[in-house]
This record gives sequence, structure tokens and C-alpha cells, in this order.
Amino acid sequence: MRQEEWQRRAARHADRVRPWVDARLARRAAGRKHAVDDFLFDYYPFSPAKLASWHPGFGVVLEGPEARSYLAHSGYIVASDGVTADPSRLASKRPRLNLAIRILTGTKSRPAMTGCFGLHEWAMVYGLTQGEVRHEDLPLRVSPGTIAATVDEIGLRCTHIDAFRFFTPPAVPLNGLEPTRATQPDLEQPGCLHASMDLYKYAFWFSPFVSSELVTDCFELARSARQVDMAASPYDCGDLGLAPIRVESAEGRQQYAAAQRELMDQAAPLRARLEAVLVGLQVSAEENSEASGPSGRR
Repeated sequence: MRQEEWQRRAARHADRVRPWVDARLARRAAGRKHAVDDFLFDYYPFSPAKLASWHPGFGVVLEGPEARSYLAHSGYIVASDGVTADPSRLASKRPRLNLAIRILTGTKSRPAMTGCFGLHEWAMVYGLTQGEVRHEDLPLRVSPGTIAATVDEIGLRCTHIDAFRFFTPPAVPLNGLEPTRATQPDLEQPGCLHASMDLYKYAFWFSPFVSSELVTDCFELARSARQVDMAASPYDCGDLGLAPIRVESAEGRQQYAAAQRELMDQAAPLRARLEAVLVGLQVSAEENSEASGPSGRR
């Protein structure tokens, strides 16, 4: 890729992510928290600096003298006509590639479940008081009694391990399933907000081999999903600019299911794009492993 082209793409990427990155850094410097946007940096281990760095993706050779600056990034080597991501680094990523692809293909193969109504956040505070909740800086918009009554009436149907593992002990036996890390590839389904959010994780796991444009598309979807997640929660997120989705009411549950379906429709093409990229990386990883021989050396 000619230097002029990749520099234009890098500049567009910087402009796109700057509002999120700058806001995160400003909040951190001021000691402020944001339950939506900070989640994407605190829960997912991909720093603002990494999100801000542009990478073209696997198989692209960056041309021009400025391309040598990429050698300061892990995973790049000098090619005959420029700088590119090092294919030999893929062999060590095979276990994660296999897992991510298994989860992505399994998720798209299953029917969507849209009857959970976002009650995972309610299950995380079930039986707790305001002073005991995870987001202590956010007031609850409903009483602990309403939280308990809503969960008891509607029930819990969470399929995602990384939501289920934060349930309070009294909420755990109320869930129809008991997701584990081992069963995650068998339980993920496309209606789950967290399954859509995790596309971001599976994209940045393989940076710089996945293009920054795709990583950022997944980040943006994760942000939208987190907004719905918190709007439907029992917290008052008005100061974050989120109008509540009152899932304790029938109308609110209909609103949540509609938002859930919209996110699912947005996630489907992203999941397909990411799966195609990761399958390509998997093939390259296997080829490099075979070329290295039993000893792992060429």
C-alpha cells in the first residue's frame, strides 16, 4: 500500500477514535467515571493508545520511508518492499483463533433468544442495597424490592458467562442455565447483547492482524450495546444521557426486545466479516506451523 494511501487511512482512523480516546483520558485525569464508555476500556483490556493506533491488517505491505515507524510496534517485520505484519507470529495464536472462530460460527448458527429483557444487570444487584452495588457512583432508579419482584416475576434466562458470573449468590439458582467458560462456545446466541459486545474482544485479540477499521467498527457496536445494557438496568443513567428502558413494565420489555433485535441485525454482518478474517489468519497460522516443522524452526 502506497504511503499516501495508508497515511490517509491512519488519519481517518485517528479522527474517528479521538472523541472516545480523549474523553477517556480526560475522565481518568479528573478522577471521573462513565459506566458506559469506561466499561469498554476497563472491562476489555485494550488501552486507549492501542485503539488509537492504526493497523492495516494481515497481508498488507506498508510502503514508503515512514512505514519503518511500524517496526516499533510488536508484530511487524521488514518485507522486500516495505513493512508488514509478521506471519510467523500467528502460530502462537492458534488456540485463541480456534476458540474465537468456534464461538463466532456457533453464535450465528443458533436462533436468537430475545426474552432475557436485559435482566442480567438486575441479577447483579439482586438482594443488594445501594451501598453494595457494583456501580456505586450511580443511584438505583428502582428500589431493591422492585428489583427482586421484577426478577422473581419475569425470571432469568442469561446465556452469557461474563454476565452470569457477576450474578449475586441468590440470583444464580434463578437462572435457567449455568453458563461456564467451557460451555461458552455451545451457548452463545445472536440475541445476546454481550455476544455482540464481545465481537470487539475477538477483533482486538488479534491486532495488528485485524485491521483497525474492523476493530473500531466492533468497538462502536459494543458501545451501542452497552448503552442499551445500562439503559435497561436498574440504575439511573440520566446523567449519562440515557433514557431508561423500563423493563419492569410490559412496554419497556417490548422496547428492549426491539433494541435487542436492532443490535443483532447490526452485529450479524460484523460477525461475518470478523469470522472471515480470523479464518484467513487460522489458515496462515497452520501454513506457518507446517513450514516451521516439528521443531518450530524453519
